Amino acid sequence: MTSPAVKRICDVFADAGCTGWLHARRVGTPADDGADIAVGADDLVVLASVYKLPLLVSLCRAFDSGSVVPTATVRVNPADCTPGPTGVSTFRDPVVLSWRDLALSMMTVSDNAAADLVLGQVGLESIEQMLSELGMTSTRVIGGTADAHRSLVIDAHAHTTAEAFAALADNDEAWTVSAYDPSFASATTPRDMTTLLDAIWTGRAVPGPQGEFIRQVMAAQVWQHRIRSGFPYSDVDVAGKTGTIGAIRNEVAVVTFPGEIPVAVSVFTRAARADPVLPVVDAAIGHAARIAVTELRSGRID
Repeated sequence: MTSPAVKRICDVFADAGCTGWLHARRVGTPADDGADIAVGADDLVVLASVYKLPLLVSLCRAFDSGSVVPTATVRVNPADCTPGPTGVSTFRDPVVLSWRDLALSMMTVSDNAAADLVLGQVGLESIEQMLSELGMTSTRVIGGTADAHRSLVIDAHAHTTAEAFAALADNDEAWTVSAYDPSFASATTPRDMTTLLDAIWTGRAVPGPQGEFIRQVMAAQVWQHRIRSGFPYSDVDVAGKTGTIGAIRNEVAVVTFPGEIPVAVSVFTRAARADPVLPVVDAAIGHAARIAVTELRSGRID
């Protein structure tokens, strides 16, 4: 049977003109205790920039093991960087940053260039190992943002990334691109991502100070238009990571009310329209998350 909460979440997605997938669970509770909210929770979905969260976990594991020094510096030339609307690729001049500050930029403003530099340092194998150890059997990261952009340019028959994104935003065209297909793109399931969030918050993913660094960085994310929009209260902490490419809009986060058990929630969507800005879908992500978190806070699983 479909619970009232699940039906309400499905109605939110439908009203916003998108397909949506969601999973929510209380942090620190067994994954199989039945106390969760699931809407297509085991379906494969496109990660988009949410891939930066498992990448951050892998980097912080390297910090913890000593194989990467957090304060070691990297000289970054913006002219050589993966393009993006935020972060070091928008700079005019070369800069020197530590690995820790590159991670901060990667997460707080979803810096594509920083993410590709971090990925080049830790490698895909370290991410695969981490995912396996945490039991995230449905998740895979096949490359960084630069790889996704190259595929998009080819699929859109474009010459540049800017041309490819412009073509993708044309609602008069029905694009079938690998960036939208979890069979070809970096992919996960909503349940896998709440598994990762739970592992981060309980210290199983990365223990000690490096685990705390991940939680602090996630809480510092600047984007307020998705899951945070469902919880517009100063005393509620929302620590998350967004992901966007074309019609794909996602966010995974941990929502913490004062004195309560935190709730991990992951929301993935694909909109019917490809407009670069779709506030109604962003708001739907926050609304759906609020329904799920409220249900788990109350302890009612109908």
